[in-house]
Amino acid sequence: MTMPICSRVRRASRSERDRAHGPALSVSHPGARKRFGWGVAMVLLLVVAVGLSMTFGARDVGWPEVVAALYGQVDTIGEAAVASRLPRTFLAILAGAALGLSGGVMQGLTRNPLADPGLLGVNAGAALAVVIGLAWFGIEDATLYIWTSILGAGLTAVVVYAIASLGRGGATPLRLALAGAVTTAALSSLTTAVVLPRGDIAGLVQSWMVGGVGGATRDQIVPVLPFLLMGLVVALLSARKLNLLALGDDTATGLGEKVALARAMAAVAAVLLCGATTAVCGPIGFVGLVVPHACRLLAGSDYRWLLPFSALGGAVLLTFADVFGRLVARPAELDVGIVTAFIGAPVFIWIVRRRKVGAL
Repeated sequence: MTMPICSRVRRASRSERDRAHGPALSVSHPGARKRFGWGVAMVLLLVVAVGLSMTFGARDVGWPEVVAALYGQVDTIGEAAVASRLPRTFLAILAGAALGLSGGVMQGLTRNPLADPGLLGVNAGAALAVVIGLAWFGIEDATLYIWTSILGAGLTAVVVYAIASLGRGGATPLRLALAGAVTTAALSSLTTAVVLPRGDIAGLVQSWMVGGVGGATRDQIVPVLPFLLMGLVVALLSARKLNLLALGDDTATGLGEKVALARAMAAVAAVLLCGATTAVCGPIGFVGLVVPHACRLLAGSDYRWLLPFSALGGAVLLTFADVFGRLVARPAELDVGIVTAFIGAPVFIWIVRRRKVGAL
């Protein structure tokens, strides 16, 4: 009787391993062809979003002026307007991709459908660290801003997970969401307390805290590129590990995965992405929540597909949100953080009701 039982165990292990690895990443696979088609559609959507971002704003610009500005001409007001929109469009793409990707990684890391840099307090921690650095230490260097933001994001992630892990049952999705909400409220209050006595920086900080990409310049974007690139690479390398973690810690360990190392790797990627983005754009919420959920409908639950889709979807969402914010309040504009809040809040409520989060 021993041999049949052993063979069943081996077959079960192989089946779990196949689930974790998923189908081959080849366009010849039927599921892969469908995902590839959706990927092409999302790239086309991003191209449309970039075109709209170049064209619309306080002043609408025709395509001849857009093309001329892309070739470096700034002889007319329209061409100058396009030239000023190029950095903010590029930043919207970068920030959206980073936030979408970090949200997907966080949801896989915590196995929590509500995981998001904003909802788990990571953005608030990064923002508080930047404000303290600005108000108390006079930080002015862009790279120091980014390192400070990443440090604040990392410490907050550890604190939230530690709070959620207290008591029986460990860090359940509901406890993580509640711990993140409480931590966000506390850190936001501390941020306000730091800013209030400093009238010289209050206006700047309050504008930055809303979250936006307006006024972006090349000098702001270049320092953050290495951090985002590093976070992107680490996140994509962690995709297979997240597939294994989705099967449960015991199963992942049985399949040869070092669970602690896998969690640390994914956490580093998420903290790098959202910390660096917050340093440049301010805390932008709900992108990391909405985008991975939408992308699961297109790419499935295999993180090797889901993470690239989340990056692409985040870029599409944030670029369109920036364009919408410019059009809805012309000649003024709404910061992109306000637009994503209007989009994300109903989605958050829908997810909670659909998942019956109280039972999680």
